[in-house]
Amino acid sequence: MTRNRTFGLILAALIFIADQAVKWWVTGPLGLVQERDQLFVNPIFNFTRTHNYGVSLGIFTAQSEAMRWALVAMTAAIALVVLVWLLRERKLGEIIPLGMVLGGALGNIRDRVSFGYVVDYADLHFGTFQPFLVFNLADAAITIGVVIILARSFLIREKRPQEAGAPATET
Repeated sequence: MTRNRTFGLILAALIFIADQAVKWWVTGPLGLVQERDQLFVNPIFNFTRTHNYGVSLGIFTAQSEAMRWALVAMTAAIALVVLVWLLRERKLGEIIPLGMVLGGALGNIRDRVSFGYVVDYADLHFGTFQPFLVFNLADAAITIGVVIILARSFLIREKRPQEAGAPATET
């Protein structure tokens, strides 16, 4: 395994550990025990405990145990695809966002397996304007990782190898 792939796996593990540690802190020592418990931090950010029974933006809400485990299976399959993709990549610029997505996915999968829902707590708002739903560190890592993957795919073009024997042209 290359150093870059190892770094990607370590990054995924660190994101998973940090996500679980912050969720423990919010739901334990910080005292947000029940859903909708809230702690004011500053005018634009609160800790607000919510339970997300769905996936991104609350879609595909699991309304039964069978749906819960179907979501676990679906997100685990996606995490497995991301893991295989990470293990096949060589460039650090591709591996870092994949590690972010993998670590975040594993954190949310663990919640869903343990509790039946994902614990969200980060409540960013500007007065009554709330640009995001309440989210967590895993969600942020997944989102940032996906944005980086998309940006790289749209903005970075690989150089084509020149045809064998053809002289290089200058422009």
